[in-house]
Amino acid sequence: MQPYHRFRALRALLLASSLVAPAGAFAQAQDESAAPEAAPASEEGEIIVTARYRNESVLDVPVAITAISGDSLNDRQLHNIQDISTTVPTVEFRTGASNKDRTIFIRGVGTITTSPGVEPSVSTVLDGVVLTRPGQSTLDLGEVERIEVLRGPQGTLFGKNASAGVVNIVTRNPTDELQAFGEVGATTDEEYRVKAGVSGAIIPGTLKALIGGLYTKFDGNARNIVTGDEVNGFRRYGARGKLLFTPAPNLSFTLIGDYLNSHDIVPTAIYERTSQTVYPTGVVNNSPALAGILAGLGVVASPTNRTAANNFNADVRDKNFGVSLTSELGLGEYQLTAITAWRKWLNRQHQDFDGIATLAVGFPQGEDFGDVDSRQFSQELRLTSPKGGLIDYVLGAYYLHADTDERYQRTITTLPGPVTTTGVANYGITNDNYALFGEANINFTERFRGIAGYRSVWDEIDFYHVRTSTNDPTNQGAINPALDRPGIRSYHNATGKLSERGDSYRLGLQLDLGERAQTYFTYSRGYKGPGYNVYFNMRSLNTTNSLAGPVVPLDEVPLKPETSKAFEFGIKGNTADRSFSYSLAAFRTDFDDYQANFADTVQGLQVTRLINAGSVRAQGIEGDFTLRPTRGFTIDIAAAYTDAEVREFNCPVGAPTSCNINGEPLPFAPKFKLYSNAAYRFAVSGDLQLELQSDISFRTETQYNLSATAHTIQPAYAIWNASIALLSTPGDWQARLFVKNIANESYSSFLQNGSAAGSTRFVPRDDKRYAGLLLRKDF
Repeated sequence: MQPYHRFRALRALLLASSLVAPAGAFAQAQDESAAPEAAPASEEGEIIVTARYRNESVLDVPVAITAISGDSLNDRQLHNIQDISTTVPTVEFRTGASNKDRTIFIRGVGTITTSPGVEPSVSTVLDGVVLTRPGQSTLDLGEVERIEVLRGPQGTLFGKNASAGVVNIVTRNPTDELQAFGEVGATTDEEYRVKAGVSGAIIPGTLKALIGGLYTKFDGNARNIVTGDEVNGFRRYGARGKLLFTPAPNLSFTLIGDYLNSHDIVPTAIYERTSQTVYPTGVVNNSPALAGILAGLGVVASPTNRTAANNFNADVRDKNFGVSLTSELGLGEYQLTAITAWRKWLNRQHQDFDGIATLAVGFPQGEDFGDVDSRQFSQELRLTSPKGGLIDYVLGAYYLHADTDERYQRTITTLPGPVTTTGVANYGITNDNYALFGEANINFTERFRGIAGYRSVWDEIDFYHVRTSTNDPTNQGAINPALDRPGIRSYHNATGKLSERGDSYRLGLQLDLGERAQTYFTYSRGYKGPGYNVYFNMRSLNTTNSLAGPVVPLDEVPLKPETSKAFEFGIKGNTADRSFSYSLAAFRTDFDDYQANFADTVQGLQVTRLINAGSVRAQGIEGDFTLRPTRGFTIDIAAAYTDAEVREFNCPVGAPTSCNINGEPLPFAPKFKLYSNAAYRFAVSGDLQLELQSDISFRTETQYNLSATAHTIQPAYAIWNASIALLSTPGDWQARLFVKNIANESYSSFLQNGSAAGSTRFVPRDDKRYAGLLLRKDF
């Protein structure tokens, strides 16, 4: 850790610790006068979650889980999963210029790919519906009841793509009484946010509804020096409606529809440096040519640079919408649940491939256009038994049909010449997923039980890929590798199909330690299905053995399923007066046939291929603690130590010797991460309360690249936030003034190689200090 960054991180930690204000965002119950509760509470004040498809206290669930309430999300300005990753130590988020490049990591494991033929390792579930593409999970959350983050393999119940964990989003339900709310927010750097909604009974006791909408806009916190525009901003608007119909006491239907329209203006390249450090030699390759080009454009590369020099403002337009129907039937003490859902995701991107507004030898210019059309239909059926007796269980069946069609066009201009080449690829994936699953508790005694869960999965996947290039007008590229050019691959026409069956399971023991604590041990097998690396540069000219060996179309060979074996030991509980709550978990997960992106060399050119990278391991300790030293004062502390590394890497054929990365850390896996959040709420008059709140997040250095390059490491940093709020005692209005990044700490949310040289950074929303005001009124 560099001295400068060490000093700033330490200073922020000391300043935050000196405040009497670190808020109850985590899944621990609170006093009624304290900060908003993390999730719905039972009559006894315990937090209720649905991590096992039944309402349970968070203390009873033998899973490492964090639950964050919608109120806390709203008060702390956490509007998407990227924001949430700052508050949950074992969660990380990989950003990118486009939604399709972004993904979630839990305990150091996630899947980085733009291919529609591979599923993510972390499953995002919205009101019981699995979102199949990573880009769908970047949605603005709007009004939600809570978010549950389940760590480790969750395949037995949530299935599909949950080999590393689940982010379960539960939206608000309609109310019986007529209620409405309105909310406005604004910041000093001109971000504006408006939300409003209404809820109530249409037919008392039978039909009730909720509808809410949002609009938010931010011009950005970076600048494109070529166009003169502010960039790195967004504009989003959308709505969600819920209709709950209860024709009989034991029968209900919930119809949900949602729509979100997003327009992100994220620069393709903001240069952090003009050199690259070679792994493992540590040799620094400086690029005077890149430094000269940037200087001529008026850009200075640095870790705090917020200036881009793109030919145009790269942007992404995104539509994310769907509808679901949840039917619930009570069969005596049993519950039958069916969820029928359809969703669509449309993504349109326009990217500056090279990110430099100067054409020079060795620095080609490129312009990309991409279109994604993804549809999914799913049907789930579950039977939940009553609790008690020798065995209680959840049994179910699941079906998913998903289609994704993409078109990607890249135009490259190079010197000498200039020579301009355009390549167009049309490709797609169809995926049918079938599963039978169940999980049961075997109650040996009232306090001691066994846990057994199993899921059997069938995947059927087929793809098509057709690419043409103006550099190859006679379509000879399939037999003439000399026609390949950097960034543009010649003609390729391929199809493929596979069918595979896999298994997930969980076994464990759980022991209640008195009335208010429990301990558990589980062993789980995670499974993520096979796939194809279908993307623009998909190619068929790679050799599997020596140069004299046969030519084999490696990219048309399916990726093997990714499997994991996980051990977890946990203990959780609280005191009788709930003044102290705790949750501790120790874990180890070994992944085989890990699906990952890695740099490869094909005919002397650097490319990126999604491969079965070998075996990796993640192990560590997590802890969540809540203290309530006095009424109205709540302190939450969450910390994680994660040791995630490559155990045995499979070097692609022809790759450089630097691919020997055994023992190197996995990307997006800081060794240590801390989040502390506290609030003190007290009465200032008969009907007014004041809340003082502060939070801090800290992490050690983070590698962003599986290739272990030194120039893609983000040094350690800490971010300190605070707010002060005036609230009515009934809780029907609040005015909150907040400050983000008080210490003005600059950091990069992602670092990557430049297209030709150097490295570029992505600028996070809170890269510099800003303040804001939030006003909310409930009617």
